[in-house]
Amino acid sequence: MTGRTFAIGDIHGDLVRLRTLLPRLPSLTSADTLVFLGDYVDRGDSSREVVHTMMTLTRYTSAKVVCLRGNHEDAWLVVRERGWPEFVLPEGNGCWDTLRSYTGKPTPGTLPVRPEWDALVSGSFFPEEHVAWMRSLPIWYEDDHAIYVHAGLPMVDGRFPHPKDLADPRPMLWQRSEAFFRQYEGKRVVCGHTPTETLPDLSTHTPEDPTDAWMRSSVVAIDTGCGRGGFLTAIELPSLRVFESR
Repeated sequence: MTGRTFAIGDIHGDLVRLRTLLPRLPSLTSADTLVFLGDYVDRGDSSREVVHTMMTLTRYTSAKVVCLRGNHEDAWLVVRERGWPEFVLPEGNGCWDTLRSYTGKPTPGTLPVRPEWDALVSGSFFPEEHVAWMRSLPIWYEDDHAIYVHAGLPMVDGRFPHPKDLADPRPMLWQRSEAFFRQYEGKRVVCGHTPTETLPDLSTHTPEDPTDAWMRSSVVAIDTGCGRGGFLTAIELPSLRVFESR
């Protein structure tokens, strides 16, 4: 018998909300699966601790644990390989918060000094085991209930191919396509990345609250602003029962 799957949205360095949400899930068995949709780092103040939690979570649960890659992990891998100042420098991306989580510097309210700038733009502050873990993260996962991916499925030649048929998988990490949320019909896709409050008003789940999980028949979106002043959301499949950290 197929077990339950619990998909968890973007965490963004918010260890407090992660630790609040997980105990609210039902007791898990070895038949169950936890699928994390990516974006473990940046913006919140505990990126290092969140990554460590993800890397060691199998020690504390009998459920299968699947950690997917998000666009922020993908971006840091690019930074490590060839640099990407356009991503790491804008304050809104939260990369300075990740540097501070790993190194304690720069102190809030102070200007960064040259070694801190260098560490940020190179990503050299990440331990090698954390970089290896990010590199190992799959871009998508599928079970009987749904397809799970960070940002959704891209449209190619007027249709939405299955992830295994995509020549370039990276749009599944980065896209913000309203067409996907409005037009996709197929096996249910569960994703994060795009804040639910920005999505089209097509949700069948408590549409009076735009920050809630966003659902229609073929798409479930659960980026509810964790790490940006929002909360962390999980959804149980196949029941579509919602759990929140708030």
